[in-house]
Amino acid sequence: MAGAEARARQEKVKKFEEFVDRRLKPDLAKAITQRDKVFEQQKTFLDLRRNIENLERNGVTSMRSMVNLGSEVYMQAEVPDTRHIFVDIGLGFHVEFTWQEALQFISVREARLARQIDEYTHLIASIKAQIKLVCEGIRELLQLPSEKELSPRNTW
Repeated sequence: MAGAEARARQEKVKKFEEFVDRRLKPDLAKAITQRDKVFEQQKTFLDLRRNIENLERNGVTSMRSMVNLGSEVYMQAEVPDTRHIFVDIGLGFHVEFTWQEALQFISVREARLARQIDEYTHLIASIKAQIKLVCEGIRELLQLPSEKELSPRNTW
């Protein structure tokens, strides 16, 4: 009877370990990757906001710039009027904005990106909690001491 119970326990442990390895860990990696992409978008909009504010503060209405043509090949470009800019709004679409319109759009977009980052952060925390819960279940099935019991106790 004890041997059958031990085998059943080992099967449960194996299923829990597979669940963690095949489901929870890939979900965690995917959520972290998605959050990192949103962080990159947030940085792009922050840089754009700073550039527009610098142009506005310095009263720059025309400028020369180096433009990447692709494959790290650059060409000098002349921008005769910087008061209107094209902003990538997603899905390959660009909209022409004045500086103030662009700043308003950026504010809305930054708020949305901040909400997305919060959602991904909560998802990541939830997945980590699930992993910890399953690992604690495995530990109980194997009748091992918990992490709290393994850590040295302060007796001061």
